[in-house]
Parts: sequence; C-alpha cells; structure tokens
Amino acid sequence: METGVRIVGNLAVQLVNLTKRYGRAAAVDAVSLEVLRGEFFSLLGPSGCGKTTTLRLIAGLAEPDAGAVKILGDDVTDVPTNRRNIGMVFQNYALFPHMTVSENISFGLRMHKVGRSEAADRVANVLDLVRLRGTGDRLPRQLSGGQQQRVALARAIVIEPKVLLLDEPLSNLDAKLRKEMQLELRALQRRLGITAVYVTHDQEEALTLSDRIAIMENGRITQCADPNDIYRRPANRFVAEFIGRVNLIRGSLEQRGATSVYRTEHGAVFAVPRSLFQLADSQETLHLVLRPESVQLDPRGSLREGGIRTRGRILQAIYSGSVTSYELEVDGGLRLRAEEQNTLGTSRHREGDEVEVYVDPAAISGALGD
Repeated sequence: METGVRIVGNLAVQLVNLTKRYGRAAAVDAVSLEVLRGEFFSLLGPSGCGKTTTLRLIAGLAEPDAGAVKILGDDVTDVPTNRRNIGMVFQNYALFPHMTVSENISFGLRMHKVGRSEAADRVANVLDLVRLRGTGDRLPRQLSGGQQQRVALARAIVIEPKVLLLDEPLSNLDAKLRKEMQLELRALQRRLGITAVYVTHDQEEALTLSDRIAIMENGRITQCADPNDIYRRPANRFVAEFIGRVNLIRGSLEQRGATSVYRTEHGAVFAVPRSLFQLADSQETLHLVLRPESVQLDPRGSLREGGIRTRGRILQAIYSGSVTSYELEVDGGLRLRAEEQNTLGTSRHREGDEVEVYVDPAAISGALGD
C-alpha cells in the first residue's frame, strides 16, 4: 500500500446545501462544508443532530432530498455506493463471522476484481500496518475487540479509498482500549495521508483526533473550526456547553474603556478585556465563557492586573487521579467550577476550605448572548 506525506490543499469532500428529510423533519438541513484532502475531519454532536445521516449521504447509503455531494471534485450525488471508492468503518465492525481475518480484509478487493496475487500482497501489507501480522487465518471470534476493530479498519483501507468514513468506530471499546485506538487511528491516518470523515458524540475523542471539527445541532452545522478554536472560542452557548465543562457567568456590561466593567447577576464586578464586548450593547445580557482549568485557587506567583479576584468556599471536591474538580461558591453567591492538576499526587483543597479565586482576563474565552 502506498504511503506518503500528508497532503492538505485540495478538496476531498464537498457538501453543497445538502438536505435530507424524514417526513416533515429535516435530519440534515442545508448543510454545506468542505473537507480537505489528507484531513481528519469530525462531525460531532448529540444523538439525533444529523451527523450519521450526513455520513450516510456522503457514502451514498441515503439519498438527499436536495443539494449535492462531491468527492475530489466529482459530483457523486447520484452515484451508487460501490462506485464512489470510499472505505467505511462501522460501530459494530460488520465482520463476516464465517470468514477468516484475511478473507474479511480481501472481500472488498474481490468486489473490485483485484487479482489473487496482488490481493494477497495488499492484505499482508495492511495487516502489518494495523499490527495484526500472523492473525490472517483466525476467525473474528478468536480476536479481542481492539483486534476486530483493526480488521474492520484494514478492510476499509486495503481498497485504497479516496475517502475513509468512520461511524463511531470506537464506541464499543472499553475506556483504556478506546484511548489507545484513538492514538493508533490518528497515527495511521497521518502515515497514509488519507482523508477521514469521522462521526462521534464523544467531545474528547473529536478534540484528540481531528484537524477540524463541525459541531452539529438539529441538522445544521453551528460551528466548524480547529479543536483549539472550538474549545477556546465557542461560537454560541450550545457549543460552549457541549464541549467539555464550562462556566457561563451571566451578567451585563456596565462601563467601557481600555478595561471594561462587567457585573454578574449575583452582583460581583469583574474587570475584563474590552475586546470581549466589541459587538455588545451596554445593557445586553451576556455570558462570560470560562473553562474550569482557568479558575485558579490560592494562586501562586505574580498575577496580572485586571483579572477576576474574589474569595470562595469549596462546596465539592471530586478526585479523579490526575485532576481534582471543584465546585465553589464565591462572594455574591456565584457558583464556579474549577479544575487543578494533582501535580503532587493529591488535591490541594477539601470541601469547606476557604480559598482565594483568581482568573486571568486572557483566559476568558468569550462573551455570548443570552
């Protein structure tokens, strides 16, 4: 199998006003997006948001009611699945239980009428790629879940597809194996330089794997950006609350200047960067977006001027190994979430502790409408 440098610059997949309805409900509602060649692109959202339907439309497993699907510039909207030269990996692996590993992997090659000798070589190469050398004669039931997932992946990539489509392929694995497979999948995708479109409802998985992420809600894309922008600069409240843990501090802008004054609904007053409110009216209700890891408790060292400073009390402390999560109440009754790395192997604070709270203004991710 040919491997090479990852190429980004040409369009691999293009969706143009793609729409799919079931009755009156639009499962996919005028979705337009572009996936670059060599990119790992994820469709992320809650159940029922339209991400799997979008993937099925790209694959040709569902017919759109409107719009177009293009792969490498070719309009394939009306082209059957078996002529789109795509590879697919499903949540349930979909391996043939009566076939050996090698037979499962070579199934697509037979459908493409690849000669026996070439097929054997390609199967052997792909077994090496997915670290399954020596398992070709085994049946799926003789493999672990992770090994079965590798077989499904090998079967998809052995045909050298234009695009690899993956529908929540790791969701059946236990947590430890799932994380291991995420790293393996990302490394393999980069090594092959293949374009991947990945469906998941797992935010951490999407952040780990993706070059870019499209967040879907009610059949539409609500934000499409790289993982850092998705996490640090969410476009709206839905994205902010869906991606990880977040503090949304409700209040309004009271004064503009080089540093603006923001008053929370609990009466606390914060000095925050003016740039957060460039488009906001002074009386508009807004939410400051603040990730828990940006809330410092009993901070050490020098602190920047203009940050949020207050006192608080720990209401709850949840230890989870490397991280402790806190819920605290600060002056005025405002509730905040905070997270700290357990660098010394244990958490620094306990429930009931009084703490100083500081937030660097640069750590505030944005201000969103009500």
